Amino acid sequence: MKINIKTKINDKVYEISVSPNQTLLHFLREELGLTGTKCGCEIGECGACTVLINGKAVNSCLVLVPQIHNKEVLTVEGLSKDGELHPLQKSFIEYGAVHCGFCTPGLLMTAKELLDENPDPQEIEIRTAIAGNLCRCTGYVQIVEAIKGASKEINK
Repeated sequence: MKINIKTKINDKVYEISVSPNQTLLHFLREELGLTGTKCGCEIGECGACTVLINGKAVNSCLVLVPQIHNKEVLTVEGLSKDGELHPLQKSFIEYGAVHCGFCTPGLLMTAKELLDENPDPQEIEIRTAIAGNLCRCTGYVQIVEAIKGASKEINK
């Protein structure tokens, strides 16, 4: 059985038939080739698969594809525009916040939601926002600094 949905992913409109029990995570990776969204725990605990749905950060491993019908999805691939990195991506590089890189896409998407809602967050607000994103390399100091640095760049 398939379900017809219409959605926008990274500014591209899709009208497709999907399996009702496929997760958004696997749909993005396997059907669309958007492998920047990482497959970590698959139980909503690590944040590696974070994407934005209508501007809200969600664990794509917990979302079924039919749930994105008539919604907009933004993945890490959609952050850069016209070959130009997003200020968050630039800041993560500048502050050395990319270690092994596995958690980076999820952290970027979580940070994007935070900065969209609060362009000048305090450190405690940043740490609270990224609490659902696990970094096994323990790079949280640089990650927090990178998000704060991006907020300054965005607010120029």
